[in-house]
Amino acid sequence: MNRVDRLFGIVTLLQSRKHVPAERISEKFEISIRTVYRDIKAIGEAGIPVSFEVNKGYFIVPGYFTPPVSFTLEEANALLLSQSLIGGFGDRSVQSTFDSALTKIRAVLKQVDKEKLALLDQSIKLQLPQQLNSEFEYLSKVQQAITEQHQLKISYASLKEETLERTVEPIGLVFYAFSWHIIAYCHLRKDYRDFKIKRIQTLHKTNLPFEISSHIPLSEYKLPVNY
Repeated sequence: MNRVDRLFGIVTLLQSRKHVPAERISEKFEISIRTVYRDIKAIGEAGIPVSFEVNKGYFIVPGYFTPPVSFTLEEANALLLSQSLIGGFGDRSVQSTFDSALTKIRAVLKQVDKEKLALLDQSIKLQLPQQLNSEFEYLSKVQQAITEQHQLKISYASLKEETLERTVEPIGLVFYAFSWHIIAYCHLRKDYRDFKIKRIQTLHKTNLPFEISSHIPLSEYKLPVNY
């Protein structure tokens, strides 16, 4: 991350919280405390009024920013609940992206609503079944491949524990039987196949366009009846 992006990120973080300690900024952006001080000074010199409260942290003087987008507290609450669901059912790539988006949403809330949202954040818990495993980070790449219509190259563990190399054209993502699945046209099999994401060992998004000009819609793919 270059310095300009980092400074913008710090400003967004400051907008999203009542106070932000230097240690929190240091941890989030992986910089030293000394660099935090320099960045805060640079933000102030750019005309953004950043102040500091002892034992609490930095904050932007209230009233400085006019939010470019308006969210109601109810909308923010719904998104906060979605964050818990994504934390349980999404993978690391989607979780990271959603956390970044929610930070930006917090930044445009009124101060009183930020405090209510922080209270609600401490009052939500999602108890997940043990068989649910999202310790991978492929969903964002698959989404991009679907929207850009680019092929994927995957290494896949079969039911016989054999490693299979496949080039596929993804048409959709489906969640069933406590797992995410890619429904894709397989170049080797010349047909549509169901690839369970937790069995994928490596996944690479290529810049190669789909070879099939018109795929079936996801709704026409027949999922297994008994799972």
